[in-house]
Amino acid sequence: MTLPVSDPAAWATAMNNLGMAPLGIAGQPILPDFDPALGMMTGIPPITPMMPGLGIVPPPIPPDMPVAKEIIHCKSCTLFPPNPNLPPPATRERPPGCKTVFVGGLPENGTEQIIVEVFEQCGEIIAIRKSKKNFCHIRFAEEYMVDKALYLSGYRIRLGSSTDKKDTGRLHVDFAQARDDLYEWECKQRMLAREERHRRRMEEERMRPPSPPPVVHYSDHECSIVAEKLKDDSKFSEAVQTLLTWIERGEVNRRSANHFYSMIQSANSHVRRLVNEKATHEKEMEEAKEKFKQALSGILIQFEQIVAVYHSASKQKAWDHFTKAQRKNISVWCKQAEEIRNIHNDELMGIRREEEMEMSDDEIEETTETKETEESALVSQAEALKEENDSLRWQLDAYRNEVELLKQEQGKAHREDDPNKEQQLKLLQQALQGMQQHLLKVQEEYKKKEAELDRIKDDNLQVEQLLENFHEKQENCGSRLCASSQEGEQPLEKTAVSNPVKSEREALVVGIISTFLHVHPFGASIEYICSYLNRLDNKASYQIPSKLTTSPLLPISTSDVESLMSRLQHTFRQEMTGVGASLEKRWKFCGFEGLKLT
Repeated sequence: MTLPVSDPAAWATAMNNLGMAPLGIAGQPILPDFDPALGMMTGIPPITPMMPGLGIVPPPIPPDMPVAKEIIHCKSCTLFPPNPNLPPPATRERPPGCKTVFVGGLPENGTEQIIVEVFEQCGEIIAIRKSKKNFCHIRFAEEYMVDKALYLSGYRIRLGSSTDKKDTGRLHVDFAQARDDLYEWECKQRMLAREERHRRRMEEERMRPPSPPPVVHYSDHECSIVAEKLKDDSKFSEAVQTLLTWIERGEVNRRSANHFYSMIQSANSHVRRLVNEKATHEKEMEEAKEKFKQALSGILIQFEQIVAVYHSASKQKAWDHFTKAQRKNISVWCKQAEEIRNIHNDELMGIRREEEMEMSDDEIEETTETKETEESALVSQAEALKEENDSLRWQLDAYRNEVELLKQEQGKAHREDDPNKEQQLKLLQQALQGMQQHLLKVQEEYKKKEAELDRIKDDNLQVEQLLENFHEKQENCGSRLCASSQEGEQPLEKTAVSNPVKSEREALVVGIISTFLHVHPFGASIEYICSYLNRLDNKASYQIPSKLTTSPLLPISTSDVESLMSRLQHTFRQEMTGVGASLEKRWKFCGFEGLKLT
């Protein structure tokens, strides 16, 4: 091709995009290394079908950058780019698996050869359906070739150098919906779905846990094996599962009831073992807690020593000899050590508070627990007697079943002509006599157990009556004490001038504080004591009618409470607890020691 062209650079670019050897104005090749067989320059391997040089589509351009299209020269036609200022041509929604495009605006004199010449650079063309009304449908081999064809939408085409209207046109390329494309796309989707289902099935089979081993059917031999396994701690879980399966299958009948009862009894014998194991684990946990607390206290002591080193280094005697960087590092280290020490100290104090709260709760609940234990002991005895009675009844039923079986066998023996009939009859009679004697013994034991159960019920009723009488006596004594305290208020106030306790209200406060501190053996701070008194005051103000409460019940201020407790030196004692920054003043009850001293 030696067509005249005004711009050699544009001409070379267009020819390179078309995959043809670019020629200059005089006909000499501009790119000597061009390989027409590859459609691009040698030495550049093809990476993707959309790569520049494989077709007429340039490299991808950002959407915000205007596309500069160039003139495309073909053998029998020329394509002129549209105005770049115009908006891009509109297209319909892309159908799934689209490989067919609609091409409109063809010249009236355009032939199928010209269409192939223009669009074969986009990719392999499978079919062309041309209409008489200047449009056609082109089906490509792959979907990405449609994108290349859409690049030509908006180009003006001219056949040769003619300016006739029948030899010109404006191309409009758009997606087209074809049944063949949709069918191929659906086939591909079904194939992908099958592969996905197969992959999921294989994954589920790989992740599925193995099925449990089958449980053997019941027989006397298997029953004896399972009974032996139930006695072994290592094989207990397997044997229990087999026993459970047999019971759920309905293997229990009159003949096998005793065997099943013995297996259930041996399973019940493991309850004590499990309880003991739990107790040992709890003991180990308590020991681990104690070790943790001791280790934490040791760590806290070491932190205190490290902080003391930092503080001594911060004094002027040693501080002046350090440089600025060293002083900065020492101050930072000191702050970090103090923060970590405070965190550990708070953790240790929290553990101690929890222990104190647990001890106080245990002391409060001791009285109620003793009553509950007595009642629960009686109830447990009654339940044990009931269980024994039930077991005796079951044994009676089993013996009766055996007697019936013996009678049936005896009847069969009567019908048959056996030479040893008399001996069998004697043996059966002896067995029946033994069974009758055993039944009589069991009935006597059953009557004794019933009598013991009635006696225990009577004892339980008597204990309940005694408890009710005791509660009534306590209420009567409390009312008498209140009346006597109200009558003796005036003389007590007169005689208490020389006493450290000046009024009955202070005596009431002393009694409440003594009870509170006796419950807290490790002592309590003055703020904690005052908050407890405030709560008691609020509760009393809600419970006592307004006509009876003419003045506050208790002194609320901490100074009054502290002065009152400091006057009673033989009853209350103040101590310092904690380490370092967590030092705290605590009051403790020492009334019993004061009694010994006085």
